[in-house]
Amino acid sequence: MKKRIFKSEDRGSADHGWLKAKHSFSFANYYDPEKIRFGTLRVLNDDIVQPKMGFGKHPHDNMEIVTIPLKGELAHEDSTGNKEVIRQNEIQIMSAGSGLTHSEFNNSNTEEVNLLQIWVFPKVKNIEPRYDQKVFDPSERKNKIHTVVSPEKNDGILWINQNAFFSLSDTDKDVTLKYEVKSEGNGVYFFVIEGKVEIDGEILNKRDAVGIEDTDSFEINFKENSKVLFIEVPMN
Repeated sequence: MKKRIFKSEDRGSADHGWLKAKHSFSFANYYDPEKIRFGTLRVLNDDIVQPKMGFGKHPHDNMEIVTIPLKGELAHEDSTGNKEVIRQNEIQIMSAGSGLTHSEFNNSNTEEVNLLQIWVFPKVKNIEPRYDQKVFDPSERKNKIHTVVSPEKNDGILWINQNAFFSLSDTDKDVTLKYEVKSEGNGVYFFVIEGKVEIDGEILNKRDAVGIEDTDSFEINFKENSKVLFIEVPMN
């Protein structure tokens, strides 16, 4: 198994007042030639947006964009006619495809919103832009790994235009889980949202990550009650 540790404190930072962001990979004014991407995973931003502030209308094309609210509510609007609010325990996916514009704003007048925004390079370019979101019951990921995004069109999960899989787990202290890589040649970017875990002798704390390649499976030993995210992507 090949692995690379990404410590929370080594992420890029941006503070715009209304937005405080942490960048796992090079983004905007943050550039690190050693952190351009992990396979087809291009962006993992950990954003805190102040009340009623946000990202005005801006364009995207040929990128799969997944948004996971960790706290608060995010209002979304795009040029394909979607106007939605996404909340904790919901996930949004947007295939920018041949091109669209969208905006994302904190939906609250008083509370911050904290979200993960993740970009994955698409499998097929210039598809028709597409938007979807779904509520996921937290009980489905309690002490187990629950896949929430996959390349298969399935009513139970969200579909992505890439051979990629997103999974979540909310797991108690002293539990051990085994992650099975779903597609040959894929790697897994494992991200600790909250808590403390051990993988292959490495201790990972809140917002730490590890990129894992060249293995069919790996075990996660939960040292504390933890919330974790698995992003499995093609490595080429």
